[in-house]
Order: sequence, then C-alpha cells, then structure tokens
Amino acid sequence: MSQPETHILVVDDDERIRALLGKFLRRNDYLVTTARDAEQARRLLSGLEFDLIVLDVMMPGEDGYSLTRSLRKKRATPILLLTAKGETGDRIEGLESGADDYLPKPFDPRELLLRIGAILRRVPVSEAKGPQFLTLGRLRYDIEKSELWQGENLIRLTGTEQALMRRLAASVGEAVSRADLIEDLGRAPADDAGENSERAIDVQITRLRRKIELDPKEPRFLQTVRGTGYMLVPD
Repeated sequence: MSQPETHILVVDDDERIRALLGKFLRRNDYLVTTARDAEQARRLLSGLEFDLIVLDVMMPGEDGYSLTRSLRKKRATPILLLTAKGETGDRIEGLESGADDYLPKPFDPRELLLRIGAILRRVPVSEAKGPQFLTLGRLRYDIEKSELWQGENLIRLTGTEQALMRRLAASVGEAVSRADLIEDLGRAPADDAGENSERAIDVQITRLRRKIELDPKEPRFLQTVRGTGYMLVPD
C-alpha cells in the first residue's frame, strides 16, 4: 500500500505500457499521471509536484538518460528508470545520470511496486509541496484535493464528477477510454451516476462540461476523442 496522496509520474512512449502501469499503480493506491515523452513530462513537471518519476529510457526525441540529467540540475524527485537494456554498462549510465534505481524490461509489476516502495522509504517526507493544479481557462483544478475553483469560489463537484476529473487529470493530453472511466466510476462514491455504462459516462461528461466550459457545445478543455473516449486539455 502507498502513502496517502503519493503522486507518481509515468513517462513511456508505449501507450499500452502507460495504460497498464497506470492501472496497476492506481489499484495499489497511488495517484498516477502519465506522459508519452520527455516534452510532455516537462510540461507536467512545470506545474505539478511529483513524489516519484517512473521513466522509460528508450523514447523518441529526448531519451530517459538525458531527461534525468536535466531534471537533476534543479530537482531531487526520485527517478526509477525502465529500459529494455539490461547490460551492466547501461545500468551504470542510468545511475550516473542521477536515477535512484534501474529496472530492466520485461519486469514483474510486483517487483516495480517493491522498488517504488523502497525508494519512497528512503526519501524524507516533504513538509510542503508546490502547487498541484491545472489551469482550465478561468478555472483552476486542484489535483490533490480534487477541487475546482473559479477565483476564490469553489465549484461544487459531485462524487462522480470528482472521480472523472481525477482520472482525466491523471492522463492530461491523452485520451481515456469510456471503459477505463466506467471502471473508475465503479469505485466512486454513489451519487447521481446511475448505472456504470457508456451512456452514463456521456451524460456525466455533459454535466461536467457545463461547469468547466464557457461553451459546452464547443468544448475546449474536456474534448471528445472519436471512437475512444475523452481527453482533458488544460492551458
């Protein structure tokens, strides 16, 4: 089990691996956000604080070694590298770049969980974190508290809407399938969600857009990805 509100950033160019790791870590009580490459990871890190980064080495563009070295110049967030390369030289390069641990692929998810736990136990608990919010035009979404604000005014979200926002905010800029949203709503507090069906998801998204969008019929922040599901696109 994780510590409450432990937030992990998973960075991997493989959509399937991102989805599997995200689902596995969430089931073990971690708050998870995913990024498809170093560029998206940098954008997320510019506005959010994470307790640990799980980072793939072999990515198009900037690789995991380079990103690790860059991050180490200004932050001490623990980094666990994942890679298909398991040679001694590769492990040494990963650790020399500033990573806290190195796990070759393929791996047993249970080993990943144990390594994450071991890293977090070595890290002093921070007394204060920086801002953890997403900007949605005139609104601000507090990820840790799952609260939506307009200036000093708190916008009321139902339990279902909070669950939707948490899941969508964990995969900023990436489509989240209706099936995944249904699964998360199955663990959400009961309110006006009705049955957990794709139609119920669509209804809840429509209601949520009324609270987020200036024009719900032309959504800017909570977008539909045809044939897949929905995607949260903050400023």
